[in-house]
This record gives sequence, C-alpha cells and structure tokens, in this order.
Amino acid sequence: MISYIDVLPVVFATLISGSLAYLWLRVPALEQTPDQSSATDICYLFDNGVLQHATEAADGFLALEPGFHEWSDLYAKVIDRFADFPLTPQTFGSGNVTLAANDGNAPRQVNIAWNSGLCRVRLLTEVQESKVPETDEQALIHRLTTSLDFPIWHTDKDGKLLWSNEAHQQLHAATDPTASQGDQPLFATEPALPSGRVFLRNVESGKKDWFELSQTEQDGVICHQAICINALVQAEETQRKFVQTLTKTFAQLSIGLAIFDRNSQLVLFNPALIDLTGLRAEFLSARPTVQTFFDKLRETRKMPEPKSYSNWRTAITEMIRAAHDGRYEETWSLDSGQTFNVKGRPHPDGATAFLIEDISAEVSLTRNFRAELELGQSMLDTLDDGIAVFSASGILTFSNSAYQDLWQVDHETSFADVTVHDAIQDWKRKCAPHLMWKEIEDFIRDFGDRRTWHMPMYLANGTQLNCIISPIVAGATLIRFDIVKNAVAQSDQINAIGVKLDQ
Repeated sequence: MISYIDVLPVVFATLISGSLAYLWLRVPALEQTPDQSSATDICYLFDNGVLQHATEAADGFLALEPGFHEWSDLYAKVIDRFADFPLTPQTFGSGNVTLAANDGNAPRQVNIAWNSGLCRVRLLTEVQESKVPETDEQALIHRLTTSLDFPIWHTDKDGKLLWSNEAHQQLHAATDPTASQGDQPLFATEPALPSGRVFLRNVESGKKDWFELSQTEQDGVICHQAICINALVQAEETQRKFVQTLTKTFAQLSIGLAIFDRNSQLVLFNPALIDLTGLRAEFLSARPTVQTFFDKLRETRKMPEPKSYSNWRTAITEMIRAAHDGRYEETWSLDSGQTFNVKGRPHPDGATAFLIEDISAEVSLTRNFRAELELGQSMLDTLDDGIAVFSASGILTFSNSAYQDLWQVDHETSFADVTVHDAIQDWKRKCAPHLMWKEIEDFIRDFGDRRTWHMPMYLANGTQLNCIISPIVAGATLIRFDIVKNAVAQSDQINAIGVKLDQ
C-alpha cells in the first residue's frame, strides 16, 4: 500500500514538469525559431524578468539560480561585450533579435526571443545569420552597404573589427589574400585621428592604391570609410613634377622672376631674383606681399628713388594694376649704374608675374655704339665732299652735312624712308640733263659682283662734280660727290668776264 508521504514527491515532480511545459507552450514563437536550444547551448528563460530555467551549459558561463536571479544579473554580465543588450526584457508582443559581440571571442552572438512576458536568451558560439525577415528600412540599408564600391567597416574603441561591407572584404583579399580577415580591419587606423591618407599594395599588379580615410563615432562604435584617391594622387604627382620642372627651368634663367598669387603674396621666385635685387632668401621665402616686396627694393636702392613717397605708393598701386592687364613695362636706371628692364604680366587665377632683367650691358653697348656713330657722323661732316650711303634695298641710311648742303635736303626731319629713286629726283632738279641716272639706281640694287666706278656731273650753275660710286659691306653702296676745284675757278672767271661785258 502506497503511503501519503510516498505520493507527495511524485505529485510535486508532476507539478513542476507541468509548469515548465506550460511556460514553453506560452511561447510559440520560441519553438518555431530554427535555432532551438539544446543541452549544450547557453540558454536562459525569464518570465517577466525573473529567471525560470537555465541549461547545464549556462552554469559554465554564468551560474544563475531560477526563481532567485533576475534579468539585471545577466545584463551586468554581458553588457561589456554586447553593447545593444536591452536593460529590461520585452513584456508584451513577440519577436526575435540577434546581437553581435564587440569582439571575436565566444560567445560571438546572443539571440533574444520573447512572447507575452516570456523571454529566452541564447548565447551562440558560432555566428549564425538572423532568420528574422528584414524590414524595409533594414533592407534599404543592406542594399546600400553592399552596393557601395568603397570599403566601409565598424570597429570598437580598441580597434577590433565589428562589421565590414563586401568592398572591404574584396579589398582585403586583393591586398593580403593569405591572411585571415578575423577581427582586425584592413586599415590600421588610429581612433584619435579623424582622417588620413594611406596606401595598400595590390598583390597581383604590385601597384599602390591610395585611400583617404575618414571616421566618425556613434554610440560607442567607430564607423570608417576609405575612398580611393588614385586619380587625385596621380594628378598631384603630375603637378609636383611639373612644378619641379618649371623650378629647374626658372633656376637657369638670368631674368629675375617673382610670381604673386591672387592675394598679392609671393609664391614663386628664382635664384636670379636674389642675385639681381640683393634681397635675402629668408625674406622672399616668408612670402611678402607685393607692396612689401617693392618697399624692400626701394630701401635697398634697387629701384629708382621716388621724389614723393605718397605719390610713389600710388604709382606702385597703378603699376600692379597695369601688371594685371599686362601693360606694365619700364626701364629702371639705378644710382649704381645698373639698368633694369621690368615687366608685369598677368597669370591664371588672378596671379601676377614680374620679370626683372639686367640690361646694363645692352644699354652700355648701345650707348657706345651710338657714341661711335656720332663720332663717325661728326668726322664725315667735316669733309667737303657730299657723302650718301644706300642699303642693299636702296634705302638712304646715312648722309653728311656737305651732301645736305649740296642738294638742299634735310632727311633727318623726314619720317618716311628715302629711297635711291627719291634721291635721284633731288639730284635731277639741281643738275644739268644726265643720261646715267638709271645706271646708278641699277648698280645700288644689284646683288652681283660690283666694282667702283665714277662719272662726271654738272650742276645747273655749271659746277662740275665727280660722282664716285663704291660698293661697301653688306651690299651697301657709298656715293661721293667731289666738287672739281679747277672747274669751279674757271666757272667763276667766265661769270666775271660776262659781268664786265655787260657793263
């Protein structure tokens, strides 16, 4: 016969089993999920925040006593690794959510399922994809992240990889195919640095791929982006080489070059500018303004000293304005004897370039040449014979005072070129008829082998001239009109006899 005491344990066990069955039956959503818990899973069951059941494997993770421990005890254990773990369980409705850990250590995910106050927490050692259908917003975000062709990844504050898109994974495989992606991002970024420029070397091609990194922090998660800037880097390298080539070219110029940007600051100069102006490289490297630059030139007496400083400042302003239009060009004669030719030219993007050239040698040579010409002119003016020089093209290039007095002409006041034909017309008006004018003109314009020849000429008053035509250098021709002295004396005697007869 079974006693009352023997029946009590059986009844108590039956009640407990029925209660648990009732609890599980109240959560149909939990039983319908494909990730059913087993004896080896770390799983906790809560009813309105109070622990009702835990698997044997859960004791190895966190030993909680059913009926005594609550949701907050589990929350305190997992919040460091699962930042989105809810502070309190859901007590209404039903649903299912899977959260990822902040690191790659097990357990790597936690699955939370609830239905009408019952909530099951399951910690997973292997990463499983969530079976909960995506919402429209989640689907949109998923499509955006997968369609982007530049790497995006998320890390925690310690730099451990939490998530990455497909572009990041593909780039990881292209640059380091033998390494496991694991929980380390492809780019070693510093959380303290908001952005930076780095490169990765492609294993197949061996070329460098440059990326511009940027990052933002949100809810304790650092979001990173890497934009490929190969085209930008190549353009900068091309510009750098171009500037280097220009710099090397400018360094060989003997003309001083100073380029001011749109803000009127010096951005480029060459060594010749230092040699010509005597300005120190430290001063020019400090990027002075154009006004400061010319002030310094005035102080070092490398530009003409102005009579009025205020007027000079106005003149400098006008000079800068003229340089912007490409109209400025002046010759500076310095007290040291140097002569500078200064030009102002506009440059793209509002910049202005000033070119300073030392033309002292050219000016000195021109002055010496002019002095020699004046000396030769004065020497030839002392001669009694009229002298004229015609170029190979038949243009009168020189005549002395005796020639001008003889033919009563003044070619220095004429703006037009005097040709040999024009000169012959002057000679015809003063001379008796002559038949060899055409021969003189042809001889001057002839480019063949020429020899000196002469012929007699008679003025209208009877004075005899000896015209000597001689070829000289560069195809030019010298014509000398020599007055025959005896003929002049004889002509004077005949004129005197005629006067006496008249009397």
